[in-house]
Order: sequence, then structure tokens, then C-alpha cells
Amino acid sequence: MWSHVFAALLAISGTATAAPAPTVVPSVTGTWPHDPAAFTQGLVWHRGGFLESTGLYGQSSVRRVRLRDGRVLRIRRLPSRYFAEGLALAGGRAVQLTWREHTAFVRSSTTFRAVRRHTYRGEGWGLASMGPRLVMSDGTATLRILDPRTFRVVRRVRVTDAGTPVALLNELEIVRGEIWANVWQTDDIVIINPRNGRVRVRLDLRGLKARLPAGGQVDVLNGIAWDRGRQRVYVTGKLWPRMFAIPDRPG
Repeated sequence: MWSHVFAALLAISGTATAAPAPTVVPSVTGTWPHDPAAFTQGLVWHRGGFLESTGLYGQSSVRRVRLRDGRVLRIRRLPSRYFAEGLALAGGRAVQLTWREHTAFVRSSTTFRAVRRHTYRGEGWGLASMGPRLVMSDGTATLRILDPRTFRVVRRVRVTDAGTPVALLNELEIVRGEIWANVWQTDDIVIINPRNGRVRVRLDLRGLKARLPAGGQVDVLNGIAWDRGRQRVYVTGKLWPRMFAIPDRPG
């Protein structure tokens, strides 16, 4: 009896160890072609298709992509000195990060012409629009919440699972008010409470690679875009020839 009382007191006092977030294997509800040469860094659902940021020096771009066949409808390439990273929409503009160049380009969402730019410290990895703010990852376990007009850091959110920091957070998306984040070099997406940084659910997407065609040089899982109207989330990876859909409420 006393062990149960002691455990209850620990829980009340906040000193009990939190349980790890449950792991869910989501169902796949659709599959479409994706450019196998796209080193996907950022993905946004926009007007019935995708805005996509692709990386690598000398190959970085921002593009509009059609869902049904993966066709690139418009593309603007970055100068070779930039390695493009995350992408988000803010105030009707597309905001594109760069990896180590400390530069974010604010672009027309139709022509992709850069209308202004911001600078920031550290590396740029993932980016997503969260209400009136932007949320940015930099490869650590800490997310930055930004004012999109100035890129000033409003606050920081430290991401943990069972009290342990979750680092290597990469591509980001906001789905039903929660932050979804790829964990680089894994097949996991973590779903994060934006108020306290706790991982609520971990999605295991290891099965997606088995659905890719044989051959080719696929890289890691990366790319999350929420289609609010169809209540699904599109996911892909760097150099993946397929785009997949999973439910936006997987667990």
C-alpha cells in the first residue's frame, strides 16, 4: 500500500519520471509521384499543390509542384553559395531558410521573387507558420518562435520526451495546433505540444521506404505538409520518388 501512496505523492509533486511518448505506426492513405532529384528541405500545401524548398549547394531551389503527377510547375534556383532549407508561408509570402548562410528570403508565393531578406544566428533547418508567428528549428532540441516581420526571437521551446531533450529536429509543420517535426537521420516524426515542448506522440514511418521503387539513391525522411481540407498530411524524403499521405490524427 505504501508504495502506491509514495508513487502518488511523487506524481503530485512533479518529481515522478514522465513516461515516454507512445509510438504509432500511421496508415498510408495515398501515394503520388515525387521528383527523385528533389533534395526536399521544406514542404507546404498551398492552393491545391505544394511549395517545396530543395537543398544542396548548386542545386537549391524553391518550386511549385503539382500533386497528381509530381510535375514541377514553376522553379526559381538559388545562387550556388546558398543551401536552401525550411519553407513556410507568412502574410501571404513564402519564407525560405538557408542552412549556414544566416539568411531567410521572403518571396512572392507566386513568382518566388525575393522581396526582402532577414538574418539570424546559427543554422537554419525547418520552418513552419504557427498562427501569427513562425517556428524555426536549427538542429538542436530548442525551437525558436519568431516574429515574421522582424525575425526576432519571441520565445524558445525546449523539446523533450520523458524529460530527455529531442535533438536533430528538422522539417516542421503545424497540424491541428501541434508541431510535427522530422527527427533527422531517423524515420520518426514527433508531435510536440507547443506550450511546453513535450512530445505527445512519436510516428514510426520506417515502412515507407519499403514502398519506394527498387534502385535509386534515396536519402532520409524529410518533408511534412498539412492538407487541412482533406484532413491528411503529406510526407516524403530527400530524393524520394514518392509522396505519401497519412491521417492528420494518427494518435
